[in-house]
Amino acid sequence: MVKGRDEIIKSIEARTSRSRFNAISKAFFWDATVWFAYVLKRMMDISISLLSIILLSPLMIGVSIAIKMESKGPVIFKQTRVGKNGRHFLFYKFRSMRQDAEVKKQELLLQNESKDGVIFKMKDDPRITRIGKFIRRYSIDELPQLFNVLEGTMSLVGPRPPLPDEVKEYTLEDRKRLHIKPGITCIWQVSGRSDIPFKQQVGLDEEYIKSRGFIRDIVILLKTIPAVLTGRGAY
Repeated sequence: MVKGRDEIIKSIEARTSRSRFNAISKAFFWDATVWFAYVLKRMMDISISLLSIILLSPLMIGVSIAIKMESKGPVIFKQTRVGKNGRHFLFYKFRSMRQDAEVKKQELLLQNESKDGVIFKMKDDPRITRIGKFIRRYSIDELPQLFNVLEGTMSLVGPRPPLPDEVKEYTLEDRKRLHIKPGITCIWQVSGRSDIPFKQQVGLDEEYIKSRGFIRDIVILLKTIPAVLTGRGAY
């Protein structure tokens, strides 16, 4: 009787040990998969951004000279944006507006053309300079963000980084965009850019977060090229 009970206890302990081992194995392989995906994405970010900076440096130098010749102010516009998990970071762009753009924005808030009211969009924004209109149309103003990618505050692909004031207007659903590192390009950037309403942008970003992967990022990067060349939805 005792022998039979001991065998039952040993059998239960063996099953328990196997279950624990299986659970630990699954957790290990999951963590390893996530880590490998992160490393692969980071390696792609570093290699492509560094190569792009080298190849596009003549263009960036030319744009810098044009901006400086047209208007007073710094060539690079720096702004605080919200990144992964709500962390703030310094975001770089070529300056495409007058130096007093942030002050003038308060006077233009009633003319906001964004239907959702969270972000500010205006097709014929009077603050934009002549060279600014050109570099915005073809996303040349975004090139300094390649340095953001190199330093690790941004990725090549991911939701666009919002302003702190925009995040204050976010719902809990909207805040899901902050679960991953922001990017230079994203799904809605290659699907219509500023023509897409904010809520739809959030939906597309959530879709990307759920299904993101190395191949998906490559596809989005390739789609970015024709989107930039046509300039559709850029303002």
